[in-house]
Amino acid sequence: MQQSHLSPVPLPKSHRLLNHGPTVLVSASHEGVSNVMAAAWACALDFDPPKLTVVIDKATATRPLIEQSGRFVIQIPTVALLSATSAVGSRSLISDPTKLQHCGISLFDIDGRDMPFVQGCAAWLECKLIPEPHNQQVYDLFIGEIVGAWSDTRVFRDGHWAFESADSSLRSLHYVAGGHYYAIGEALPVQKDLS
Repeated sequence: MQQSHLSPVPLPKSHRLLNHGPTVLVSASHEGVSNVMAAAWACALDFDPPKLTVVIDKATATRPLIEQSGRFVIQIPTVALLSATSAVGSRSLISDPTKLQHCGISLFDIDGRDMPFVQGCAAWLECKLIPEPHNQQVYDLFIGEIVGAWSDTRVFRDGHWAFESADSSLRSLHYVAGGHYYAIGEALPVQKDLS
């Protein structure tokens, strides 16, 4: 992705980046180790301050990075990242120390942020972990306060997704099971009842 397409999203609008139910990439780092994993269960939780939830299994290498650093990034991968998304969802950093290279994942920096952001996504949500040990241990449910949000302006601008006018390679991915994904479809406007 060209950095010229990266633009901040106001935090009060950041929930809109997740409202359409996409598959997400979760990245975190701690003490020089970075990892990225795919997750199908992520959603917006609150507006002020903005929060989200994501389910992260105990067996993942990303989970201890989040627990130790207290920070993570949720990204919205695009159709162009289908193979990489599938690969990071099925490979483990535990058994493959060069997982990100093997999966074709490139990381980049955003000025003033010390987090691993995945190149080529449609949106990025930097989160501060809100520790909830019971939920994390029993349900694998993590809560993050969104402290920074950015989008690729070719597909999200002025607080709204514009998939219908963007290149189809920028559409978000939606995992349905068994290795099958869909890309988001066409916009279907609803006429408002004026009565």
